[in-house]
Amino acid sequence: MTTERPPAKSDQLRRHLVDLLVGELAPHARLPTERSLAEEFSVSRLTVRRVLDQLEREGRVYRVQGSGTFVSEPRIHKSVELTSFSEDMRSRGLRPGSLEVSCERIPAGADIGYALQVSPSSEVLHIRRVRTADDEPMCLEHSYLPAELVPGDLEPELNGSLYEALSARYGLTLHRAEQTIKATVLDPDEARALHAPPFSPAFLVQRIGFDARGRAVERADSLYRGDRYSYQLTIYRDPQ
Repeated sequence: MTTERPPAKSDQLRRHLVDLLVGELAPHARLPTERSLAEEFSVSRLTVRRVLDQLEREGRVYRVQGSGTFVSEPRIHKSVELTSFSEDMRSRGLRPGSLEVSCERIPAGADIGYALQVSPSSEVLHIRRVRTADDEPMCLEHSYLPAELVPGDLEPELNGSLYEALSARYGLTLHRAEQTIKATVLDPDEARALHAPPFSPAFLVQRIGFDARGRAVERADSLYRGDRYSYQLTIYRDPQ
């Protein structure tokens, strides 16, 4: 007959802190001090520090020097699917919106022209928006569309989903996309727009969307706050 060993004190401490983070403490609430946790669980302060280090790496807590450890805002876990920002937020029970909307027709230039399969001198529609979830800035979005595909004034419809507007107004539906995700930092202007500290981490998601006829419909550069987003992938191993 075997008996189960009780969980290590460090595991008990972690479980206790996770319970606090999930069920009791609001975002930005302060956690108990390292000293009080060490005394409560009869462990060294080094053990407490290691558990907090792990929670910080997971994005569950953040530290302010001289003030303590605090509960992080919950992150939005985004799978890599061909969905719009509005669809993502609504699926999580959040209210999508837009701030600082601008819309102008400009020459494509070499980079955007190549992505959209048009000449550099061709006109494209450039849409810039700060996307929000429950009024909190989450993403700075630049979208470029071939002007010939989107005649007229699209700006009044840009508080909501661009993909829904393209489908309803022009019959344009994205069928597939090529997407690249890069780690980056926010420059001061980007940080201001997203209400985040300058040079804080971010994800740059670059997407080229195609319709069912294979036409490039959109080139999008979306900058997501690194403190509020994580990306989730499901990967498979081919049988040998």
